[in-house]
Amino acid sequence: MIQGNKFEDLEEIGEAVTGFIESSQPEKLKQVQFEQQVMFHQHMETRKMVTQILKETAEIEESAGQRLLDMKEVKKHREEELENLEEQLRRCTAKSQIVDSEIQFLQKQLESLKTTEEELETFQSEVDEDTTEVIPSALYVAKLYHLITKIKWEYDTPPNILKGVHYGADLATPINVDTSARSPSEVSHQLWDFVSSEWDKDS
Repeated sequence: MIQGNKFEDLEEIGEAVTGFIESSQPEKLKQVQFEQQVMFHQHMETRKMVTQILKETAEIEESAGQRLLDMKEVKKHREEELENLEEQLRRCTAKSQIVDSEIQFLQKQLESLKTTEEELETFQSEVDEDTTEVIPSALYVAKLYHLITKIKWEYDTPPNILKGVHYGADLATPINVDTSARSPSEVSHQLWDFVSSEWDKDS
């Protein structure tokens, strides 16, 4: 719009100059000079305004560009934090699954132990009812055997394994014999070797 006015002013001034030349009137020349000054003033104001607009536009673009860079940097940090959180979540989930599996396994073991304990209690009750006379004599024989041999046996071993400890005068000797690899007489001789031929009066 401003440029259109400037072209029109130039055209009018040109026509005025032409008319002045044709008429050679001093009043026309003064009018032309006045209009030229007005146009120059408008031109300077327009130039100043355009320069200010361009400066402000450049500042706005620079500020917007810096904000965009800052936002990209913030976004990058947020993405890195998100990745770290996702990795931690994956690790925690994996640990949680392992813990859940271990808890389930322990619960099954506990249930199995409870069942075994109940079976043992039932068996113990049956034994208490059926062997009220046999058990005292068996305990007596076992105690007598222990006093003679000084051997304390372990009873939770496989059928072919004899395992226990012989408590001698000076030291305790572990016993671990595989009866499937030896004859009964060899096993018997090995066990009798632990028994002292001298009787201890205090025993």
